[in-house]
Amino acid sequence: MNELNEFKEFSTGLVKAGAEIINKYFRQKIKVEHKKDKSPVTIADRKAEEIMRNMIANKFPGHGIIGEEFGKSNENAEYVWVLDPIDGTKSFICGALSFGTLVALLKNGEPVLGIFYQPVLGELLIGDNQQTKINGKKTSVKNSNNLSQAILLTTDHLNIKKYRNEKSFNNLISKVKLYRNWGDCYGYYLLATGFADIMIDPIMSPWDSLPLIPIIRGAGGVITDYEGNDPVKGDSIVAASKGIHSTVINLLNFKS
Repeated sequence: MNELNEFKEFSTGLVKAGAEIINKYFRQKIKVEHKKDKSPVTIADRKAEEIMRNMIANKFPGHGIIGEEFGKSNENAEYVWVLDPIDGTKSFICGALSFGTLVALLKNGEPVLGIFYQPVLGELLIGDNQQTKINGKKTSVKNSNNLSQAILLTTDHLNIKKYRNEKSFNNLISKVKLYRNWGDCYGYYLLATGFADIMIDPIMSPWDSLPLIPIIRGAGGVITDYEGNDPVKGDSIVAASKGIHSTVINLLNFKS
């Protein structure tokens, strides 16, 4: 077994261990706290990250960890795991299924492995920049070339107005077939499995974006920041099929 396959096998156990915690609290009455940035957090987020961090420390003591809930540890190591135990906590606390666990493995700062797991549905995406599989079966983005037939997704339309040019985004909406706020990591799952054509987030944290990069690339899609640049260094994401990505970027950044 080569090194990357070993990491894939380990990461599968990692997200499933976190899921055992998460599923215990899903659609239960739990306390919701708010962090300094006013985003919600629950006992499920924290306990899931704790168990995943412990598993990494035990299996790979020389690796670093960056987690949404408990910060950085040995972040300058060659290999660094990036953890978001519940991406879409707002959906989670509302009992909606549009959340998931995200994990990335970085090698010298570049994401070489991305994992998405929907704990309730048992849907597992693993991407390594070359291919992406859902529950062991290869998947790919749609071969979209016609923007007028595209399905566009984002997490929260209010964030478009807050962080970007809403007029340009609304122009994009007017040119696609369907627009929905089916967001967080689940929107990227829908893109990678061929059910959507474009997924956009105007603001992202590293634990939100880094796991998505190997998944979308492995599924044959294009993923950049909002301006079309390297998503590893950016704070936003625009992901789409190759046939329409550049058009989407041009429309988003058009200044009238």
